[in-house]
Amino acid sequence: MHIGRVVLDGIDVAAAERPRLKAAIEAELARIIAERGIAGELRQGIAVPALRTPQIAVAKPAQLGTAIAGAVGASVGGERR
Repeated sequence: MHIGRVVLDGIDVAAAERPRLKAAIEAELARIIAERGIAGELRQGIAVPALRTPQIAVAKPAQLGTAIAGAVGASVGGERR
């Protein structure tokens, strides 16, 4: 899976915190995909230009990354194993 970019409307993440946010998204998304896999219709390698998620309200980059990955995982993940 390749995610080209993450756009966070209305959330300001300091440049120094972005690596921590990226690492948290990657780690949590890897965990979710290892647990659930990828939804069948997405396994053929289609592009998804955008995913809308519910509003996420957390303060720390690690928590924000986990919440973002959870929202992405809910959109692209397969069934719980």
